[in-house]
Amino acid sequence: MAAFTSLLAGLVFGLGLLVSGMANPAKVLGFLDVGGAWDPSLAFVMGGAIGVGAVAFAVARKRTHSLLGAAMKLPASREIDRRLLAGSALFGIGWGVAGFCPGPGLVALGMGEAKALVFVLAMVAGMGIFEWIERRAA
Repeated sequence: MAAFTSLLAGLVFGLGLLVSGMANPAKVLGFLDVGGAWDPSLAFVMGGAIGVGAVAFAVARKRTHSLLGAAMKLPASREIDRRLLAGSALFGIGWGVAGFCPGPGLVALGMGEAKALVFVLAMVAGMGIFEWIERRAA
């Protein structure tokens, strides 16, 4: 049952990314181009996502188990440190350069976009490098 609900959630998420235009790098880059031909439409998509997420997290904080019985695993730290800021900056730079973030990049890869293949390979390489650095530091 958990695998089915995960598949269903992924399909709904991917469909939402397609319908909203988040899987289209040109639309994303148009949104990020605040000094040029700015396209504000994705601000409404993000605002809606933030609203839904805020309600979902408020409900989740009051629960110890999910609707399917799995333990709730919410972030414990609320600290804003150097690692968080550096990771956020890298995320933003990658999003601005490629026009993809991880979810839309995977959706675009599934649509056969060559640019998405390069993005996903770079993302996986970055995750591997991070894991290697973390293991060496430990």
